[in-house]
Amino acid sequence: MRFTGHCRCGQLALEIEAAARPPLYACHCLNCQRWSGSAFGLHMLCVASAVQLTGEPSTYTHEHEGQTSTQYACGVCHTRMFNETTAAPGMRVVRAGVLEGAAHLTPVAHIWTRRKQQWVTLPDGVAQWQETPTAEAFAAALMG
Repeated sequence: MRFTGHCRCGQLALEIEAAARPPLYACHCLNCQRWSGSAFGLHMLCVASAVQLTGEPSTYTHEHEGQTSTQYACGVCHTRMFNETTAAPGMRVVRAGVLEGAAHLTPVAHIWTRRKQQWVTLPDGVAQWQETPTAEAFAAALMG
């Protein structure tokens, strides 16, 4: 499967080449709410080698709860494209909203639901955790 996307101004283009659709999840933590300026962040977890970026991104590295995260964004329009984190080595967490056809993607899991906005209703039967799940539980939910 091939997915493509770009930043708002078009200076950065992203391509994902994967055997199957990478898993999509929503994070309702306060950091994702602030980063996105919305109720949650919508993320696609991809093997790093499957994600190619064309253009020169701006990067921002920060530490949170003992993990280091590097954000890759457009230096012109500031759209975040993906991040890499020590919490998931060898992976890239793509911001699903930058992908073509993102409106047709549905999350298979929701994390940090204790921070979700009260008006957000989560569907029955979709994996969800109050905070960060164990790596094993999260992997099981994402890989279905």
